[in-house]
Amino acid sequence: MKVTVIGCGRWGSFIAWYLDKIGHQVVLYGRENSKHMIRLQEKRSNGLIEIPKTLRLETDLKQAVLSDVIGISINSQGLRNLVQELRSYHPKHKYFVLCMKGIEISSGKRLTEIIEEGIDSSNKVAVWLGPGHVQEFYKGIPNCMVIDSKHDKAKELLVLSFSSDLIRFYYGDDLIGNEIGAAAKNVIGIAAGMLDGLNLTSLKGALMSRGTREIARLIKAMGGSELSAYGLCHLGDYEATVFSQFSHNRRYGEMYVKGEEYKDLAEGYYTVEALIKLGKEYKVELPICNAVHQVLYNGQQADLELEKLFLRSLKKSFK
Repeated sequence: MKVTVIGCGRWGSFIAWYLDKIGHQVVLYGRENSKHMIRLQEKRSNGLIEIPKTLRLETDLKQAVLSDVIGISINSQGLRNLVQELRSYHPKHKYFVLCMKGIEISSGKRLTEIIEEGIDSSNKVAVWLGPGHVQEFYKGIPNCMVIDSKHDKAKELLVLSFSSDLIRFYYGDDLIGNEIGAAAKNVIGIAAGMLDGLNLTSLKGALMSRGTREIARLIKAMGGSELSAYGLCHLGDYEATVFSQFSHNRRYGEMYVKGEEYKDLAEGYYTVEALIKLGKEYKVELPICNAVHQVLYNGQQADLELEKLFLRSLKKSFK
């Protein structure tokens, strides 16, 4: 298949590398002034993976969107602007695969909703979600991930075309639950990092138990299956997000409470703002999200907020 990946950061570059590796004809798009694209053009490497010669680098979006499949891996809050750019090229009968996790802050909309609103109805939209880190995949360490879509034929085509010994894809059956669960796990990752930074790592078990139940309630209120919170896109991604040294969100939370600067993207920072709004809209209590939000957005002390959070469990069950 002819595939374009829009977004040449850490994850986008890996996806392009992976799809090239399993035999697809791949284009990796990045803006001409992108520091990531400039480095890839100069060194054919981003410091994590080497880009093979068979993988074409492209800075012209008009040429990039000629592929049959268009994967997108960018900052979630920038998706709406990208969709507006894409509309000017009138793409039709293509498969858009969102290889990213997040919720739009301004609207509270899932990412598939944003792209479906902005492109022709002949296009099919899917998501590629689940656990895994570039550093581990590049070493040949396998993992399982999920592809979900409203369109069964699109889902089947993508699962069969993208699966390999390195990544085994499962068929998702709850787009709402998988998108919300995948986005929310980054907030749990920030909370886990805060625990690490405060030398409270032993509380991660309680964090995981309560976090999964918290997000399950929200998913159910939004019309999804609460069981999705216990699947690969949320609980199944905790190992890679709550514990891994490679987790940007966990690392961000840890460095935040230590008063150290963190320059890489941590999607959970934006997601928690959106989740707080969704919690109010759907009347769902989100204590962990609220604690993280109080720290990041309202300047509250992390140790006090987390203390209140876990003392709360003495008075109330996880229900």
